[in-house]
Amino acid sequence: MGYLFTSESVSEGHPDKVADQISDAVLDELLRQDSNAKVACETLVTTGLVVVSGEINTNGYVAVQEVARRVIERIGYTKAEYMFDAGSCGVLSALHEQSVDIYRGVERESEETQGAGDQGMMFGYACRDTEEYMPLALHLSHLLLMELADIRREGREMTYLRPDSKSQVTLEYDNNNQPLRVHTIVVSTQHDPFDEEDAMLAKIKEDVQNILIPRVKKKLHTHVAGLFSDYILHVNPTGKFVIGGPHGDTGLTGRKIIVDTYGGKGAHGGGAFSGKDASKVDRSAAYASRHIAKNMVAAGVADEVLVQLAYAIGVAEPVGVYVNTYGSAKVGLSDGEIAEKIAGIFDLRPGMIVKRLGLKNPIYEPTAAYGHMGRKPYTAKVEFVSGGQKSEREVEFFTWEKLDYVDQLKKAFGL
Repeated sequence: MGYLFTSESVSEGHPDKVADQISDAVLDELLRQDSNAKVACETLVTTGLVVVSGEINTNGYVAVQEVARRVIERIGYTKAEYMFDAGSCGVLSALHEQSVDIYRGVERESEETQGAGDQGMMFGYACRDTEEYMPLALHLSHLLLMELADIRREGREMTYLRPDSKSQVTLEYDNNNQPLRVHTIVVSTQHDPFDEEDAMLAKIKEDVQNILIPRVKKKLHTHVAGLFSDYILHVNPTGKFVIGGPHGDTGLTGRKIIVDTYGGKGAHGGGAFSGKDASKVDRSAAYASRHIAKNMVAAGVADEVLVQLAYAIGVAEPVGVYVNTYGSAKVGLSDGEIAEKIAGIFDLRPGMIVKRLGLKNPIYEPTAAYGHMGRKPYTAKVEFVSGGQKSEREVEFFTWEKLDYVDQLKKAFGL
């Protein structure tokens, strides 16, 4: 007998994701001016109000109101009837200087000896479910909401859509962990008021069935699209979703860590990402462990890999490196032996992770919705400010998704 597995996603307009995006936009703004900025920015959003707080140590300056309003406008909260809109919401800043007790544990004379910004364990995961080496249920959940946001912005169909939405996909797997079919899809989307509630629910469900899901299927490989042959569909199960966004629920930075990572597959160490500069291993080591796991699966070391890195605050070398291949290893080595090899191939000191993955660049706002993992790496021009002078340079985004260690891993494992 097989089994069912479920993952969920939330849109960029979900209140927790609004908070994440503002926190990462503040971080990016400081990194444009000071690549060594130390930032831990937390955001709260609620009816008509944004509160930005946290600890920073930087030579840069951020106009918090301007940054927050820009993010809110981009997401789509631009109407007073939403009870939270870019032009009129209050924005309060409570940023203050980072604790010197933390700062002294992180800063060193050289990158090589830089200590971890905190203790903790971070996980990276990869599998063969998708081309992106991500779990399929989460991939489909993200794709549903990304397509729904595109429909909303295009403004030609489903013109009643508002920014807040959630999705959930349940897959049926066989005993060999291969997906058999999409079992259940849940889509809850905020919408404009309708005159008749019954007609409203029927119309939204019809549009999800006949507009959204076909658009998603067109972006999938034939064998994945074929999994949609017979599924249960729930759309706005409560019947009405007019009140949403930060007016419907208070949003906080860091409350969607499973959406941000692997949808419940693998494991999670508990640390959130958004608003934190890369000296915080919650973020940088989570990216590094994903980079390792993805390259391992792509190289053929195993079909499924979980990597754990663990650190002590102020100490450069990880206190532990753990690998679990779930019995799928192809190299005739135990997981402990594989972990030992990995520790010799990848420099896992925080400073070296930051350098290898280019994590001092302002690359974080795009990570703060639709997952930090499984995204396509790309290069774009980014504006920097130094001494009051502006300049542009090419910057790589989602570097932890690059398959740049595949050849080295194949050689090391004799593949």
